[in-house]
Amino acid sequence: MPACCERSILFAAIVLAVAAHGLGATAPAALGQTKMTPPAPVCGRPLHPTPSETEGPYYKPNTPERASLVEATMAGTKLVVTGHVLSTDCKPIAGAWLDFWQANDRGEYDNAGYRLRGHQFTDKAGIYYLETILPGLYPGRTRHIHVKVRAPNRPILTTQLYFPGERQNQADGIFNSALVVAMRDTSSGKVATFDFVLNIGSL
Repeated sequence: MPACCERSILFAAIVLAVAAHGLGATAPAALGQTKMTPPAPVCGRPLHPTPSETEGPYYKPNTPERASLVEATMAGTKLVVTGHVLSTDCKPIAGAWLDFWQANDRGEYDNAGYRLRGHQFTDKAGIYYLETILPGLYPGRTRHIHVKVRAPNRPILTTQLYFPGERQNQADGIFNSALVVAMRDTSSGKVATFDFVLNIGSL
């Protein structure tokens, strides 16, 4: 089945979950608490590894561990991004590290502190869950979220996530359509799904 169709099936199920639970500004304190859970990925054949992308100039190490980057006074459209971290043979990777960073709704990065920056680990089913806001634009780039992903004791994948329907996508020299999330509006914000596939077999 084409990757686009797999993402559509996955997205349809997550939208139903969002409709039932809504998007709150306060994230679960830990991934084991109540949250939206993406459906199982569609397998049946080897998966293509997620493409790597440039890190860019604004990465900072040692981010706080948290599932929510949203703060009470933060402007912007609420966004939940969730999915799996998988091996190429479609096995979930538990304990995978994901480090996210992005611009605020005005297209500005916090380079002094850790606003809109944070890392987390997948649960035993290989699921990650991020509450954030839709990033703004800055000159030369389309909307995107940076992320680093690493299975335990394996190399780091550095990549970016993009959003469908953005006018700037095709004008952005870094944009890769394979990294576009499945996304839809809800009454409380937006929800997106994306499965990361690391270039490794089963652990």
